[in-house]
Amino acid sequence: MSPKKLRVAIVIPVFNEADVIEQIHARIRAVVDKLPDTIHFYYVDDGSSDGTAAALVNLAKADRRVTALPLSRNFGHQAALTAGLEHAQGDVVIMMDGDGQHRPEMIPQMLDLVRQGYDIVQTQRMDEAEPASIKKWTSGLFYRLINSISGTRILPGAADYRALSRRAVDALTSMPEYHRFLRGMVAWIGYPTVILPYQPAERISGASKYSFGKMFRLAMDAIFSFSLVPLYIGLSLGGVLFCLAAAEMIYVLSFWVTGRTSGLAPGWSSLMFIILIVGGMLMVVLGFIGIYVGYIFQEVKRRPIYLLKGEQPDE
Repeated sequence: MSPKKLRVAIVIPVFNEADVIEQIHARIRAVVDKLPDTIHFYYVDDGSSDGTAAALVNLAKADRRVTALPLSRNFGHQAALTAGLEHAQGDVVIMMDGDGQHRPEMIPQMLDLVRQGYDIVQTQRMDEAEPASIKKWTSGLFYRLINSISGTRILPGAADYRALSRRAVDALTSMPEYHRFLRGMVAWIGYPTVILPYQPAERISGASKYSFGKMFRLAMDAIFSFSLVPLYIGLSLGGVLFCLAAAEMIYVLSFWVTGRTSGLAPGWSSLMFIILIVGGMLMVVLGFIGIYVGYIFQEVKRRPIYLLKGEQPDE
């Protein structure tokens, strides 16, 4: 019995990848052109400043299955993926990066798993053979932290390389939050999921566009979007300080009760120490609250997550 023919959309965000787009497209075509399924490509230009836009125009002319989605500026990787998801048509949507590290040879296996009934085929990056680095260490620390404070478990090493059924895509696009962490959002919807480990390929050209600052902002989006634990930390610190203050009060009263008031010589250093601790804790708590308020402020403005070139925001 022949497998069910699927309409497959492949979403690929790109940023300053003019030199490698043709190679990436040729590599993916070498795999998907052998499939019985109907394939369409959605390249999302995330505000590139090189010749990426022109390269995508030429690619669309050479392959009618290509749709170029140029964003009005650089909105970020998660916003670019969201733009692709919202425009992609088909039974299955495959998300992958445009730097060559996501192996297109895995696409047939991903589609077979979708045919078996899985709504989400999530790839997991297996890079144990790679030497230790700051990026690898911070990544491991992030996943341990987010999984310890969040009610949604996020797979360590999860990549933005996945296949989604139409039901899963519709669920994701119905979530309108401005600060987006798609790895957590995909895990949150809870549809039948299968994990597909993979070894990343070598980058075709250039270096990663994900700077430390971008990774830090993504981590903050994940932590403050999926957990209220920072607020509970502030509450716990307040409770600890209250207990210490009560203990100090009892200690001082004991001197008055026993008539040893001469032992209550003022201690400037201890007083300053307590003031600094309390002040520092208050600043930490107010900082956490401020971040949440800032996130709420950005959400209630209801600005679009992205804009296409020439597109006007809704009034």
